[in-house]
Amino acid sequence: MEQIWRKERIRFETPSLSDFSMEGVCRVDMHCHTNHSDAPVSVADALRYVEKNHIGVAITDHNQVSGSIEAISNAKTALVIPGIEVSALDGPHILIYFYKAGDLTDFYRTSIEKKKQNSPYLAIRASTSDILESAAGYACVCSAAHPYGYLLFNKGIGRCVERDYLPEELISRFDAIEVISGGMPRSENMKAVRMAEMYHRGFTGGTDAHLLQDYGLVLTCAVAETVDEFLDAVIQHRNFVIGREKSFMGKGLMGALVAPRYIPYLLPSLAIHYEQNVPRLRRFLQRLKSNLK
Repeated sequence: MEQIWRKERIRFETPSLSDFSMEGVCRVDMHCHTNHSDAPVSVADALRYVEKNHIGVAITDHNQVSGSIEAISNAKTALVIPGIEVSALDGPHILIYFYKAGDLTDFYRTSIEKKKQNSPYLAIRASTSDILESAAGYACVCSAAHPYGYLLFNKGIGRCVERDYLPEELISRFDAIEVISGGMPRSENMKAVRMAEMYHRGFTGGTDAHLLQDYGLVLTCAVAETVDEFLDAVIQHRNFVIGREKSFMGKGLMGALVAPRYIPYLLPSLAIHYEQNVPRLRRFLQRLKSNLK
């Protein structure tokens, strides 16, 4: 059965949570958010949902670990991967999965907490290189979240490299690439697949869920019973990803329900977006002006 999965390691289809052929396979949504960052979902509701559907979860709140720690402490049957999504000042979002909850907490306290800005879910004061270097001191897996998203923002390593904002060599410092992100269109996920294959990176997948109904729409699957075995499978390319992207209406609903979480931080959010994007726009206009001469 494992030989079959090797030939089909990325499946763009709706996961069947009652698929008996998956017996012995651990299935984890590796990119989920809760009300510890910018989603309206409580950890208790998230755990009830995933345990009812017999899947695992990584709570990867933006620049925050309290939701992940709560899930680890309260899970009854679900495998919970200790995780965080860190937003780098130079653009990319980085999903970091730890083998031990204690390492996740220590990483947060030493490398993230004091670098958060007044809009806590947006970019911290650390570059992609800084974050990867800090994570290298722990047993963990660093995956590039939605490499070509979102929308007009440079929130992925692929887009930043493509536009010459960041050096290509940074891609090889990631352990894995998020090859199916539930919030991305199929075309961008296909580009992520090609990137992972080109640089021989591992595969992860997750819904980027901010609503409970989205949990489990993208699953990373491996023959594993523990966090260690699961993350080892990702690093050793012994896993596969199955899932589908959210519908246009689903993305709209998510945006409408998430937006209020940012209202208290409107001005600092605008300041962060200005710092990240206006200098790039100026460089683009300067290049355009030079080309027209």
